[in-house]
Amino acid sequence: MKIRINGNSVRVRLSKKEVERLANEGYLSEKTSFGSTAFEYVLEQNNEVKDLSASFDGWKIIMQVPSLYLKEWPVNNVVGFDANMPIDGEKTLYLLLEKDFKCLDNTTEDQSDNYENPKSC
Repeated sequence: MKIRINGNSVRVRLSKKEVERLANEGYLSEKTSFGSTAFEYVLEQNNEVKDLSASFDGWKIIMQVPSLYLKEWPVNNVVGFDANMPIDGEKTLYLLLEKDFKCLDNTTEDQSDNYENPKSC
């Protein structure tokens, strides 16, 4: 699972195995250690939410994912889901959850479990 935070946006990318695990188990998490503390980012399936939503608790971001989104996601062509979550007055937090595609440029990271990039065809 990869996370990218920029201003008021949080983008999460998942490999094939991670999409399947989230759909089957309803939970996925990663941690980045800073020595004595760790930053954690979590995806949780939720039957009660109708759109992506997120919260921040201490050193943890928790993104709630509607169950309906995950039902067929591992086998369909839907790239991802996004939402603008209201946070304060007119401000929003942009949330994006998407499948991770193989990069078209040369990269050193392992991409064997990423989805084929549609632009490579």
